[in-house]
Amino acid sequence: MSSKEIPATHRSLIDASPIVILSTIGPTGAPQTTALWFAADDDGTIRVSLNTNRQKAKNLQANPNASLLFVDPANPYKTLEIRAIARVEPDPDYTFADVIGKKYDADLRKMDQPGESRIKVTFEPRKFLTFGS
Repeated sequence: MSSKEIPATHRSLIDASPIVILSTIGPTGAPQTTALWFAADDDGTIRVSLNTNRQKAKNLQANPNASLLFVDPANPYKTLEIRAIARVEPDPDYTFADVIGKKYDADLRKMDQPGESRIKVTFEPRKFLTFGS
């Protein structure tokens, strides 16, 4: 099932999921998939903090098309996919990285090497696809 907004039957997956699975398009056109920490707004907008040295950050800067997948921890046959366009913004002072760090009780500054930087990525939903009930 697809729609232009998150169906009520699947909105809870965002709240229940400890991570989101992000798929980007790499430089050769092949997909790259990774699990990430995230923050979500009430409207379903998803944001992540990425180290700019990582391939997924480079992929999104070159091609903003992305897919986010949430899997119900209690029922792996219930999923929510959000196809989106990524909007990338610098986060030099770790303002947004601190939001993610607080949610996951981690300090992202300690995860980065000296001289590395971060970006805040906001995914603007284009399509929602659901499976299961």
